Amino acid sequence: MVLDRTLPIFKYFRNLDPNMKPGIYLFLFIAVFPFSIKAQNMQQMNAAEIKQGLEALKVTGSVLYIAAHPDDENTRLLAYLAKEKKVRTGYLSLTRGDGGQNLIGNEQAELLGLIRTQELLAARRTDGAEQFFTRANDFGFSKNSEESFEIWDKKKILSDVVWTIRRFQPDVIITRFPEDGRAGHGHHSGSAILAHEAFAAAADPKQFPEQLAFVKPWQAKRILWNTFNFGGNNTTSDDQLKIDVGAYNALLGKSYGEIAAESRSNHRSQGFGSGRQRGSALEFFSPVAGEAAKSDIFEGIDFTPGRIPGSAAIQQLLNEINQEYDVADPSRSVEKLLKLKVLVKGKAFKQDLLDDLILACAGIWLESSAVNPSYAVGETVNIRVQGISRVKENFSMPVKVEEMVSGAAFSLSPNQFVSVDKQIKAGSQISQPYWLEKHHLLGSYVVDSLSKIGLAENPIGLAALFRVTIGGQLIEKKRPVVYKYTDQVRGEVYQPLVIAPPVTATMSDKAFVFNGSESKKIAIQLRSFKENASGTLEPKVPEGWKVLPVKIDFALKGKGDEQSVEFVVTPAGSVASGNLTLNVMVGGKTYNYGLKVIDYEHIPLQTLFPFAEAKVNKIDLKLGGKHIGYIAGAGDLMPEALKQIGYEVVLLTPDQVINSDLSRFDAIVAGVRLYNVSDQIKSMQPRLMKYVENGGTYLVQYNVNGPLKLDNPGPYPFGLSRDRVTEEDAKVTLLAPENEALNYPNKITAKDFEGWVQERGLYFVSNMDAKYTPLLGMSDKGESAKDGSLIIAAYGKGRYVYTGISFFRQLPAGVPGAYRLFVNLISANKK
Repeated sequence: MVLDRTLPIFKYFRNLDPNMKPGIYLFLFIAVFPFSIKAQNMQQMNAAEIKQGLEALKVTGSVLYIAAHPDDENTRLLAYLAKEKKVRTGYLSLTRGDGGQNLIGNEQAELLGLIRTQELLAARRTDGAEQFFTRANDFGFSKNSEESFEIWDKKKILSDVVWTIRRFQPDVIITRFPEDGRAGHGHHSGSAILAHEAFAAAADPKQFPEQLAFVKPWQAKRILWNTFNFGGNNTTSDDQLKIDVGAYNALLGKSYGEIAAESRSNHRSQGFGSGRQRGSALEFFSPVAGEAAKSDIFEGIDFTPGRIPGSAAIQQLLNEINQEYDVADPSRSVEKLLKLKVLVKGKAFKQDLLDDLILACAGIWLESSAVNPSYAVGETVNIRVQGISRVKENFSMPVKVEEMVSGAAFSLSPNQFVSVDKQIKAGSQISQPYWLEKHHLLGSYVVDSLSKIGLAENPIGLAALFRVTIGGQLIEKKRPVVYKYTDQVRGEVYQPLVIAPPVTATMSDKAFVFNGSESKKIAIQLRSFKENASGTLEPKVPEGWKVLPVKIDFALKGKGDEQSVEFVVTPAGSVASGNLTLNVMVGGKTYNYGLKVIDYEHIPLQTLFPFAEAKVNKIDLKLGGKHIGYIAGAGDLMPEALKQIGYEVVLLTPDQVINSDLSRFDAIVAGVRLYNVSDQIKSMQPRLMKYVENGGTYLVQYNVNGPLKLDNPGPYPFGLSRDRVTEEDAKVTLLAPENEALNYPNKITAKDFEGWVQERGLYFVSNMDAKYTPLLGMSDKGESAKDGSLIIAAYGKGRYVYTGISFFRQLPAGVPGAYRLFVNLISANKK
């Protein structure tokens, strides 16, 4: 396994002040970087949600659920714990799911991880839990925990788990997976092992003592494994500790099975839309460590306010508040909630929830929104500070609001809307996910600030600090400055405000391949985020290579203006590969950022600024044919990669496949998982097989083994297994070295399997008909050889190819040998 590679991800923009004193740092750590950041617009609780919150004030304690990926969590259990038991509930996902597949678009790696992060946050907003992460990078499927720990750096990720436990202080820790092979994935078993070790390490002051300047050692009561029965693997038994989580919540009008389905259905990129479950549902638990429990996972734990000093008066007041709550007029609870705020001041109480409930009962809604969607660093931001207190006319407590950043101040009269226009400075920090600010190794992200480790999102950047005075009590709430607009179809839409570099320079691809010494035009899209942005764009190429022009001057007059420019890059000298980087000089400063926007309706708009860098490779490549038809599957970047090396690629719709003349194509390629996602494939398949029979070449990329829309994707039978080779440097054997596909138009050798990324392939063929010829053999260390990664067959006058090789990762990454092999597979030698 190759461990010393670096990935050109994103450049660090801002460093923590190394001279900050520990005491000041600790204050900022607690006040500015709260453990759970809610970067959404302010949502008004309804009366039922307020009642849920009031009941939750009577419950102390917390539970932390730990697994490896987004969508690993048991959403039904999380919803039950958060909304029925009303304990503080968290989910720690070791990774952000960067190594998975994407069913809704072509984003891969870190971009997919960003999507899946937002899907997890949407799930948590549904089921009521909080979301945390470690620095571990999802590098793809892992067959055992040893491999995972080797790549992740076990000690580093263990420290992150310990850090999360010490900050969250769970009474109970629950894992999704066991510590052995039954987990089915090295990340899964690794998450259980790390949770078990962290259970003890978090209580040991000798473990990671650098954390103790900010947190205390913490010993949870017990750690349990939430056993399961899915995927043909039943790890439950009747003698295990169990609870029924199928209850119905009348306040919410849903069972926890229904809430869980809504939560899980947020994982759209993974195709996890779920049906609502109703009725009794048992969850089973097996003890891992700590004090054993016989009948209840919370056995021996006091979840009442009795854990708080002076609890008698607190409990009495809480009982009165809940008994007297008026669903038709929540404002009647404000006076006693304010008394409660005085009683619990400085105590380990749900202070944030209490403040939220006071504001909700007083009908207070506050917002700070920017006039424009984006601003350049250092610019003046025009904002609109708005507020209202939606209470009845007889509500007698005066409400005063100050927004400390802009200086806006106003009083709120019952149901009278207030809007104040102000200006603030954008600052110098661009909008960038904190874990993507630096280049990182294969196994984990680089995060220098301890205060950020574990957070799902950035600490709030450009923010409004509201100080609300009501009934003589002060409530402070920090809210992000957002951007909102009205869409003719969707209505009012919120999105995060973007603080950008003054000018970005974006390349079309993250890797470029050059055929020998042939020159290539590289198109660059410049975009201005400020008025009158002028400067110089200067590219840097590998040593010995040539680029013309050596620099380009630009002048962009308006904010949002764009300019397309081109450089001609020519490989030269002895260096065959390296990086093409872009430096943008504006106002005496140098920036090197591109622009990427991820826009899906089920998550907030994501705008980020990847480092303006692309991999460049000089390869020896001969093409066979010219015209390619491509049928999109679940989403990939293969058409762009094929165009880059000179193919003319036509994206074919199902109607075109069924009704048009396919003979004009030298080859047709099926996108990844086409046979899993296309409802029209049954109608297309006869035409595709006829195309092959008449002399065409048809290549089908990987599909998972179920569900398939068509049982047999080929002209002859074969099955699909779960076999895969995860070691990207695994040895590859040519099983049919004389086969034309390994010799024309490029001679394939062992060298062509060097420098691959993430994996060799997945979901290999099994039980293939004798008419197929397997071309490659490969295996991970310690496993038997597998011959199902790439098969080929003659059918009529043409060629059919099926491959589980992950070309969808290799070609966009610019892997030379993968290009050469793929070209061969779609190039029939028509003599």
